[in-house]
Amino acid sequence: MPENAEVFDVLDIMKHLPHRYPFLLVDRVTEVGEKGGKGFKNVTINEEFFQGHFPGRPIMPGVLMLEGIAQCAGYIAMKHAGADQEKNKDKIIFFMMIDKVKFRRPVVPGDRLDYEIEFIKNSGRIIKFKGKASVNGETATEAEMTAMLADK
Repeated sequence: MPENAEVFDVLDIMKHLPHRYPFLLVDRVTEVGEKGGKGFKNVTINEEFFQGHFPGRPIMPGVLMLEGIAQCAGYIAMKHAGADQEKNKDKIIFFMMIDKVKFRRPVVPGDRLDYEIEFIKNSGRIIKFKGKASVNGETATEAEMTAMLADK
């Protein structure tokens, strides 16, 4: 993380994203920039999805890793654009497309899932990005996604 970098906690994230427990999958955002940024989720055994995925062998569902990447990207895009809470209070970001998804390793309780976002296109309304989620530098999943900013 760059020196003097601002870290955005879950309270700030909730100001910009509509997601709430148990579906908020970003704990902190550590970098916000024109070309993308970084964030993370601490994965704990207390996550509701571990009750059924899978008993005796808890593994974070891949679709939730993708959702966490998308949430991180949405927050970074809104924050970087100087997302004014009042101006964007009636806006929401929706998935449009997910491509080139690869799942490479399981994510289990105790892991810290690090998100890396790289914007390919960010026109303000349409956002295309590459996202990666990793644990200890090892890629867990990656994908290209497209999302749009829309009225609620």
